Amino acid sequence: MGCAQGKCCVPRRQRGRGGGGGGAVGGRGGATLGRVAVPAAGLVLEYATLAVAGLYPDSPGRESQDAHLVATRFAGHPDLHLFAVFDGHGACGAACAGFARDALPRLLAGVGMGEGEEGGGRMVVVEDPAAAFREALPAANAEMHAADEVDDSMSGTTAVAALVAGGALHVANVGDSRAVAGVWREGRVAAEELSWDQTPFRADERARVKACGARVMSVEQVEGVRDPEAEGWVADEGDPPRVWARDGLYPGTAFTRSLGDQAAEAVGVIAEPEVKSVEITPAHLFFVVASDGVFEFLSSQDVVDMVAAYEDPREACSAIAAESYKLWLEHENRTDDITIIIVHIRDSENPGPAGSQKMNGSSLGAPIALRTGQPELPVYVPSEASHLNRDAATEMPSSSSGSPTEQHLSCVAPSPTHPLLGVGRTSETAKLIESERAVSQPAEASWHQKQDGIDMDRSVQRSIPTASC
Repeated sequence: MGCAQGKCCVPRRQRGRGGGGGGAVGGRGGATLGRVAVPAAGLVLEYATLAVAGLYPDSPGRESQDAHLVATRFAGHPDLHLFAVFDGHGACGAACAGFARDALPRLLAGVGMGEGEEGGGRMVVVEDPAAAFREALPAANAEMHAADEVDDSMSGTTAVAALVAGGALHVANVGDSRAVAGVWREGRVAAEELSWDQTPFRADERARVKACGARVMSVEQVEGVRDPEAEGWVADEGDPPRVWARDGLYPGTAFTRSLGDQAAEAVGVIAEPEVKSVEITPAHLFFVVASDGVFEFLSSQDVVDMVAAYEDPREACSAIAAESYKLWLEHENRTDDITIIIVHIRDSENPGPAGSQKMNGSSLGAPIALRTGQPELPVYVPSEASHLNRDAATEMPSSSSGSPTEQHLSCVAPSPTHPLLGVGRTSETAKLIESERAVSQPAEASWHQKQDGIDMDRSVQRSIPTASC
């Protein structure tokens, strides 16, 4: 959800499950698949990415404002792997997202690499990834402000980045994109929040921007339709609280942190990330990094359930995108851009995730049916989409707040034969680990000199405007 000057300025109608919205956009839908080892932790990461441009009937040909990044063996280090999603907003949102995607890995690798006593050539990203994130993201924001080729006065981007560093996972978040892990807990795959949406729905963030002089009101409150002093916003009513200047109708952001958005900084919209660090335990099966186009109508648990239901992470990417796309068209006559990264965590001694060999059939609960078909994304049909919001009947529960208190277990469990629970392909996994270990010794001797060793997912190399917007 962006700013009032961008894609989300019109209050959405009351949400409910409407009719219509059939059709399909294909299968794996261009999802890419990759595998990389984490030698120090004895892990293998199998990851898939998928980006689906949003549907905007009033703006045909509008470019996607999402960008994403996969940088394996980050900065030349065999045990560092970076996954990030950027969701642009405003007239120059695509340029802002692309700028942040290109700047973050360079700045993250460069923290602490300066000359002299303070820098000394050490890499903070290895010694203290959380500290590196806290320095790199504000630095990317400052560079964006200074860049002649990007006009971020009323545009910007959110950013959520997950760094696997040996046996730990570090997630930095600025805005309302999200990261979530699937964790085996009490016989179910449960959602563990790795980030929390930074929006005015959060009392702490609301108080912070108000202390900086912001007004926090919905569009209807600004227009005088509702009491401007009321704070009883309902997350699923379609008119969220936004950040406004005290004496102006700007910036109107539905988030409280972002990169760019110079006009919003004066009222407390900042680029300082919240960082969460967790140890990768035997219970961690996978994690997901995605833009808010996914989480507008799906909860973190919904997304985790869908990942657990598919053998191939590419199929899970497509299934999540398909469901997100369908729900958007059921509630509105457009969709947001949708970007998803799914990373399975596999043990080097077991093709399932770390520790999955400890899970026996008696502890699994009711099995789910594995899905191996190619899920489909709805296709926009003008004659149908114009009626999608009519006759809405059943109201959906909110999923947009990302509250730290959202902790509920899935109602499904993987089948004992699910690949997440360690069946088959041991030799393939072992070969990958051995090949990584074979090169890790020389790599470790020189990784601190290889700041340009970023293996970027070629699917994200989109054309980003270089002229000022």
